[in-house]
Amino acid sequence: MIRPSRHNPRYWEFQGKPVMLLGGSVEDNIFQIDQLEEHLDLLQSVGGNYIRCTMSSRDDGDEWPFARDGASGLFDLKKFNNNYWEKFRRLLDLTAEREIIVQIEVWDRFDFSREPWLQNPFNPTRNINYTVEESGLEAEYPNHPGSNQQPFFYSIPACQNNQVLLSFQKDFVQQLLSITFQYDHVLYCMDNETSGTEKWGAFWADFIHEAARRKNKEIYLTEMWDQWDVTHAMHDATFDHPDRYGFADISQNNQISGEDHWQNMQWRRESIADVPRPLNMVKIYGADGNKFGHSNDDAIDRFWRGLLGGMASLRFHRPPSGLGLSPLAQQNLKIARYILSEVDFLQCKPDVDHAVFTMREEDGAYLSQYGENTFVVYFPRKTTVDLGILYVGNAIWFNLLNEDVIDESNAIIHQLEPLTPPAEGHWLALIRMVTTVER
Repeated sequence: MIRPSRHNPRYWEFQGKPVMLLGGSVEDNIFQIDQLEEHLDLLQSVGGNYIRCTMSSRDDGDEWPFARDGASGLFDLKKFNNNYWEKFRRLLDLTAEREIIVQIEVWDRFDFSREPWLQNPFNPTRNINYTVEESGLEAEYPNHPGSNQQPFFYSIPACQNNQVLLSFQKDFVQQLLSITFQYDHVLYCMDNETSGTEKWGAFWADFIHEAARRKNKEIYLTEMWDQWDVTHAMHDATFDHPDRYGFADISQNNQISGEDHWQNMQWRRESIADVPRPLNMVKIYGADGNKFGHSNDDAIDRFWRGLLGGMASLRFHRPPSGLGLSPLAQQNLKIARYILSEVDFLQCKPDVDHAVFTMREEDGAYLSQYGENTFVVYFPRKTTVDLGILYVGNAIWFNLLNEDVIDESNAIIHQLEPLTPPAEGHWLALIRMVTTVER
């Protein structure tokens, strides 16, 4: 099963073996896509073993989880749509065969506002089960879901105690769990980018934990907050409750660039030193031409800062907001998997404050040490750094933008000068020392 590593709980283990989760995919509600098996095969072929799965239905052609009433053509929330759930079950079967970990998001707030809400089965004008008056839900919510005007996310007893709506919400979650509890490679996230009350996520986390206890099932849950600054108090609702949330997803940190991206994740990582847990990044933003202004360069930066920074999972977000499983994403997944075959990531020691460097420009390079004699250094651009040591050993350079996975310049060298990448672009250096002398 998937659980925090018993040797280093900052990382995951699966079937008793430590595992680094790496991935990328073309879509978030991936169980709804065509050619699913081929996409998973491609992911596996480049070293990927991790996907995101929102239980979402807002894209054209998607199935909704509930069946339609034959007489009215409206949805019936008491009847499930077998096509939706069989697609989901097939995803879990295919990923189990390939040992690909699936991180589910139970509620995706973007399905419950604006255009998607007009087609959503929970909309009182789209089902036969309740009216606007009975449900407390309006026919339209035209504003961004971040405005928190949708009562759907306040139905729980600690908020509005809307039992009419809550009973159908519980049915949906119980149906989900009746399937997922049959598998051992599933992680659970309550929401996509929520900014509402922490009571909502806590209710569903406790609800799922209780269902798991009844089945004697060990599971791990988290919440995903919309606040980009992961040092913000909003994230404390996850970090302060390790018994409820066995890991944290800090994907929104990937809306931030440069030194702040590194320092904020390191601040959170250090804040849980007494009760370490995995920190996941199921969404790495960045792709040229997207409407948010995050580029390919941003995606590569965030991926490698995350890997060297001690994150437990890294997945390129779907296009157009991320690289998905594009050739560039594939290239970096291959290189990452090669690096992980050469180092023991359970011994990862991020150079949190860049203390190993005696010369470094801001956002010029990032370093992680593995054991006594191995360093991995990431360069977002061509710049020069000094590690403050003399060494004899192997240095392998990786061009992260090049189709060639490895630059085989790994001759024995004497490092007497500062370290500089071979050319412009994004570079990675794997340095394995034979002897070292402090300067």
